[in-house]
Amino acid sequence: MTQPALFSPLQLRSLTVPHRGWVSPMCQYSCSPDGGGGVPNDWHLVHLGAFATGGAALILTEAAAVSPEGRISPRDAGLYTDEQAAAWERIVDFVHRNSAVGGKIGVQLAHAGRKASTYWPFAGESGSVAESDGGWVARGPGNEAFAGLASPLAMSDEDIHAVISDFAAAASRAVDAGFDTVEIHGAHGYLLHEFQSPLINKRDDSWGGSEAARNRLMLAVIDAVRAVIPDSMPLLLRISASDWAEGGVDIDASVRLARAAAEHGVDLVDVSSGGAVAHQRIKAGPGYQTGFSEQIRREAGVPTGAVGFLTSSGQAEHTVATGQADGVFMARAALRDPHWWLRAAFELGFPLDWAPQYQRAVPRHSF
Repeated sequence: MTQPALFSPLQLRSLTVPHRGWVSPMCQYSCSPDGGGGVPNDWHLVHLGAFATGGAALILTEAAAVSPEGRISPRDAGLYTDEQAAAWERIVDFVHRNSAVGGKIGVQLAHAGRKASTYWPFAGESGSVAESDGGWVARGPGNEAFAGLASPLAMSDEDIHAVISDFAAAASRAVDAGFDTVEIHGAHGYLLHEFQSPLINKRDDSWGGSEAARNRLMLAVIDAVRAVIPDSMPLLLRISASDWAEGGVDIDASVRLARAAAEHGVDLVDVSSGGAVAHQRIKAGPGYQTGFSEQIRREAGVPTGAVGFLTSSGQAEHTVATGQADGVFMARAALRDPHWWLRAAFELGFPLDWAPQYQRAVPRHSF
């Protein structure tokens, strides 16, 4: 039989990813805020572990904040303490021991910037969490607020260098916890994207103004992370390829950023879009972001991952087989079916390995 493109391996530095069907980072807002917060727990073990037993080849955790003030909400995960690292190590070990396909796991490192200290989606409230209720003052490139949120404090040069150090420290903890790869979150209107986007970054110092200056923080974080992880470990970068708003980041700017990121040691660009401003106008639909992924892959000469309303095995296979991306990140489809990859392999006629505990359920004819 001809091997489906979706189920062919991918080599990134010394890491062999067994196939091209991956799990996108998805915030769970399920950490307890007590004791400093940010510690992943049994929910995260079951949530991510199900993808491992479901045949995913690469699992990315939800955004793990690099500092307490970098969390989106008080219930976000982090990787800024040893306690958090130890909790993540438990999950990493489970994935490595229980993935029948030899699946890998990476952590997404993030700082929420001006979109920090907000209520989680199922809190019953919205907007910014007050300091009296366990929130904190968010920070960003300037003091302009995202719609509906409290105004942030503009970051000083010292603040910016501290964030760079925080990313490096979190990456070091990720290595110690046994993660196979690290992804830097530079998308969705969070801190690194805030500095990149001309719709948000109005600074007139060396961190703003020109495109090169606006990209400076993103590249500085890449350099800092690359310096503390093994040379054999691949580094991923998630970007928003378009702000979907006039005067914002567009695909041509994203190609230039991806090219520079690759020169600084990024091995794969995880291509998403949007999130910078509330007045964005996204033209969403099945595969609506794969064109961005394909153009970055072709023009920047760097491997890419595609995400966004990719739900069926046929869509995923077409995306990889036609060169629109080197892999497909699943999000909502994975939440609906944590064994999506086993189902997709069956539908594409590929004998993907099942966990021995589930062997009796391997389909012989149809689902």
